[in-house]
Amino acid sequence: MPDENPSLTAGQNDNALGRFLRSRREELTPGDVGLPTTGRRRVPGLRREEVAVLAGLSTDYYTRLERGRECRPSSQIVDAISRALGLREDELRHLYRLARLDPAVGVASPSRTVSPGVRRLMEGWTSYPAMVIDRTLDVLARNQFAAELHSGFALTDNLVRMTFLDPFAHRFFTEWDRVARETVGHLRLATGHQPGLPRLHELVSEASAASERFRSLWERHHVLGKTNKDKLFSHPAVGELHLFYETFDISSAPGQQLVVYHAEPGSPSEDGLRLLGSLAATSHQNRH
Repeated sequence: MPDENPSLTAGQNDNALGRFLRSRREELTPGDVGLPTTGRRRVPGLRREEVAVLAGLSTDYYTRLERGRECRPSSQIVDAISRALGLREDELRHLYRLARLDPAVGVASPSRTVSPGVRRLMEGWTSYPAMVIDRTLDVLARNQFAAELHSGFALTDNLVRMTFLDPFAHRFFTEWDRVARETVGHLRLATGHQPGLPRLHELVSEASAASERFRSLWERHHVLGKTNKDKLFSHPAVGELHLFYETFDISSAPGQQLVVYHAEPGSPSEDGLRLLGSLAATSHQNRH
């Protein structure tokens, strides 16, 4: 897929604000926002004039926002549009960043160095797989338990590359398509934090060229904060695992997140996780 396609780039000149607004508008129906439905519609979603009315704006002004002719709305306008579109909290924060209302956007490149303290903390967890990721979903560090969890992958440096470029992902993630959607949603958030980050552009270009599914999901402009959720895995050594993860922002290194997996107490997955921990410990001893 050519890099020139502006909808696939992560640069600053791709009208990210307008594209995001349009994507949210096109996924709503009049009924979603309490408007009457009259006749058939030639285009999906709400009309621009409907969003403008709901937000208390002129249609001309809202149209300029979507078309990139206006890219610095006030916080009051962003809040009004957010209410009109029914945005979630993570979507609203993303919109604030795209509108350049977050002073931290693009200030400095995030650190890729994981502190010794965080590394010691992770290695001390012998019952929980844990890893540190950055906003582009590069895996900056993982403990031995997490390395054993991902032992079937040939690509382990980045969650996007693991999901879309490594064939093993389709066997490992029981609900691969759900994981794919969520992974792209997490990556989309980076376009608000660091829109000109070379690593982001490089990753989007690579995944777009290799995966049609990534391209189609990237075009949707969905954003999703990485917080806590469950995932189903099929591990080649211990079988099915139903794990939950919690995500923690590392305040000493903005942009880094600590992700920790755990299983429901007393569940078969807890037994499987315990077995996986034993394999991780054995693997560690054999290397030393």
